[in-house]
Amino acid sequence: MGIPFDRNMIDDVLKKQNIANIGSATIRQSVAVAEDIEKATGEKFVHLEIGAPGLPACAEGVKAQKEALDLGVANVYPNVGGIAPLKEQASRFVKAFLDVDVNAEGCVPTVGSMMGTFATFILCAHLDKKKDTILYIDPGFSVQPLQAKILGYKRESFDIYHYRDEKLRDKLESYLSKGNVAAVVYSNPNNPTWVCLTENELKIIGELMTKYDVIAIEDLAYLGMDFRKDLGKPYEAPFPPTVARYTDNYIMMLSASKIFSYAGERIAVVAISNALFNRYYDGLQEEYGMGVLGKAFVFTILYALSSGVSHSAQYALAAMYKAACDGKLNFVEQTKEYARRANKIKEIFCKNNFHIVYDKDLDQDVSDGFFFTIGRKGFTGDRLLDEFLRYGISAISLRPTGSEQEGIRVCVSKVAPDTYDILDERLRIFDSNNPIK
Repeated sequence: MGIPFDRNMIDDVLKKQNIANIGSATIRQSVAVAEDIEKATGEKFVHLEIGAPGLPACAEGVKAQKEALDLGVANVYPNVGGIAPLKEQASRFVKAFLDVDVNAEGCVPTVGSMMGTFATFILCAHLDKKKDTILYIDPGFSVQPLQAKILGYKRESFDIYHYRDEKLRDKLESYLSKGNVAAVVYSNPNNPTWVCLTENELKIIGELMTKYDVIAIEDLAYLGMDFRKDLGKPYEAPFPPTVARYTDNYIMMLSASKIFSYAGERIAVVAISNALFNRYYDGLQEEYGMGVLGKAFVFTILYALSSGVSHSAQYALAAMYKAACDGKLNFVEQTKEYARRANKIKEIFCKNNFHIVYDKDLDQDVSDGFFFTIGRKGFTGDRLLDEFLRYGISAISLRPTGSEQEGIRVCVSKVAPDTYDILDERLRIFDSNNPIK
């Protein structure tokens, strides 16, 4: 079957998956649709939808995890707050690569950052009865608002597209001044746009967190991947910008999935500021009988959710943190492969008359990295996504990420160089069949 694929066949696949609009599908549903079309046509898709690592897992982690299993940790429950070697190395890692001091006790492993944000939302929603809302600086990871929806929490959001630099202050304050916001969540670099909040923007967020006593939940899944700077040397400037320099009201998510390509073992660290970890809240005492934030987080919420994180995976992450801090593992240099792929894939899209939607960080071009955003004149993001299925291309719409712009998210991680020509050919045919008016 040639490109473009038959429309009726595509519609049959969507109907069987019970998907009325591919733009509303989850990332996993989008993958399933692409896989069903692959089976029906015998043609391989260009997978731009799922943000899975496209590099080998960090060897230091694999070695340490095997050794831990050989030592017999598989039959021993880990400490729910994390094993000592991981907590110590996580504290070192935060200092080495962010120049921020977080005590080992405040570095707590979770089953990926997905669990980390879920647990943190529960925590923040019980600090103060008047504060019952999570504010999202969008676009963002589409699962995070779903987590709040599952928990039954109120949500507010805004698209940062028109609110960069000092404009961010008034926009944020318009929400925070209501007095109902418990936490503000964002990713940096940003999923899906790869926009990177600047030092000044994070200073604004930090100042407002302190002013309104709100917690910043900073998702650093792609730590160090603003490749416009060399952020891979431990204990050496420049360091990635972080809200932690401007407020004590922060909780950082440090995932192993992308920076160490260790997604399969589902492990991350939640780093809670020293002041916040030891802060007492009447709301926590009333709800859980444990008023100190760090203790309530570990011994009530995490205990109830999973009773700890894979014992052997904790040894793996401790080893990777140690190697990075000791200068033996340059994880930033390894992940630069994503920037190389992004640069080439952007070039292919642009030469076929697509445009980058979120293209600037103030006066700078957005960095090449794990994600970027693409639009097409005359197409909404949902329609573009739907049409791409006929051309063997799968992605996700920007709409479920909270974006108010029209376009799609492109993830480069699974697009190997031998796929570039296939993508170029399919986009060329698309461009020919859909001329811009």
